[in-house]
Amino acid sequence: MQLTVWTYEGPPHVGAMRIATAMEGLHYVLHAPQGDTYADLLFTMIERRGTRPPVTYTTFQARDLGTDTAELFKTAVIDAHARFQPQAMIVGASCTAELIQDDPAGMALAIGLPIPVIPLELPSYQKKENWGAAETFRQLVRHLTPPVGRTPMAGRRPSCNILGPTALGFRHRDDVVEITRLLERIGVDINVTAPLGATPADIARLGAADFNIVLYPEIAGEAAKQLEKMCGQPSVKTVPLGYGATIDFIHEVCALTGLDPAPVLDGVPSRMPWWSRSVDSTYLTGKRVFVFGDATHVIAAARVASEELGFDVVGMGCYNREFAREVRAAAAVLGLTALITDDYLEVEDAIAALQPELVLGSQMERHIAKRLRIPCAVISAPFHVQDHPARYSPQMGFEGANVLFDTWVHPLVMGLEEHLLHMFRDDFEFSDEAGASHLGGHGAGAARPAVPVQTEVLASTEVASVSSEIVWAADAEAELRKIPFFVRGKARKNTERFAAEHGLATIGVETLYDAKSHYSR
Repeated sequence: MQLTVWTYEGPPHVGAMRIATAMEGLHYVLHAPQGDTYADLLFTMIERRGTRPPVTYTTFQARDLGTDTAELFKTAVIDAHARFQPQAMIVGASCTAELIQDDPAGMALAIGLPIPVIPLELPSYQKKENWGAAETFRQLVRHLTPPVGRTPMAGRRPSCNILGPTALGFRHRDDVVEITRLLERIGVDINVTAPLGATPADIARLGAADFNIVLYPEIAGEAAKQLEKMCGQPSVKTVPLGYGATIDFIHEVCALTGLDPAPVLDGVPSRMPWWSRSVDSTYLTGKRVFVFGDATHVIAAARVASEELGFDVVGMGCYNREFAREVRAAAAVLGLTALITDDYLEVEDAIAALQPELVLGSQMERHIAKRLRIPCAVISAPFHVQDHPARYSPQMGFEGANVLFDTWVHPLVMGLEEHLLHMFRDDFEFSDEAGASHLGGHGAGAARPAVPVQTEVLASTEVASVSSEIVWAADAEAELRKIPFFVRGKARKNTERFAAEHGLATIGVETLYDAKSHYSR
């Protein structure tokens, strides 16, 4: 067991909660001790939901362990059914309750409720959150969807299911809206979208569709395989994340249905292709990017970064090991070795070593990038409250491509602006003493006392030892700060390596420029 401050994924019962919370008419009875109810906060705080997740906890305490905890679970199941009147119920145990081996599945089935009760076997110490969500969704399909035969699509509009969006999914809510609109333009009807917004009765109708759209393979891949096995439904494999992938997605849907893609592709409503070729963007070509997150978003982001924005992907990886093969294959195309780990310290070491100019990652990578003073855009779960905006902000489809451009390019543009402000901050027109120009220029700030921040920074750097053996002189540290912050880390590292190779204990301004000349050859 490894103790850690952060984790990319929770235990598998959190994945089951994501399914239950996304759906309507489904209730989850979780055999869990007092304290495991913390998971409610993930939904009410990050997604700002107005209601608690539809979960009943047995909340046994330490003193209950000497008594009949199984009876607590039975009582919780009966009370939850009487109070919430769900169409179906899922039951399971949290990682802590798993240790007391009360068999929630067997007890719930023995009660004989008049609704479908689906037992979940989620091994808490071997699997994690995304696997738990995928397995829960697959079990719902297996228990609630009856096998049906296929009917020909000729002479009618084809229909599909959109599979994969859940609660706590990164922009899932908006992706569903965007892809639903796109499918309607293609001429495909939506039979069911699940789990998000679906009821158990809707799950029973999944077999009526002609095919499935798997938006998030981590969540819906296994359920789609189950539907193919039971109902003979094929699946669209392309994830429409990015401009090029959306084009590929349209072609794959049309090839499956026999529809003509031309009307949809004519006048594609995306500004990303032109904007990425515009003068404002071309000076960003070749920027070094590190990509990390869940497999779906990482594979898509690496393609968008390398093929659509002209960035140089210098590192990529994912935390969900179930999709390591797919991420390794995508990395190999770019000549990289994928980093597959759920240890954020390994990710931090990789970022520090590669010195990228932009990080595309999860909330974890945002913290890492902030410490390393590298711009970062969040592209994947886990995410924080600011990445679940009230506004419409999809990642998929043509509008999603626009959002990707804005989200990824602006940190670099703002970085340049910050650099310019930093360069000219000592200029008489732009100094703090001059005051803000829109407030009348020199008069407004003229009376302010000299700002001592600069002096304090320089004073602190006089004694700062950046490496264990090499010291930066104050004037060299000041000169280093004139370099744009998104390449400053690389410049610092190269200079320290140059100093080490030449046996220099102190880095001065001359050392800085000697190193620059050396590595510019």
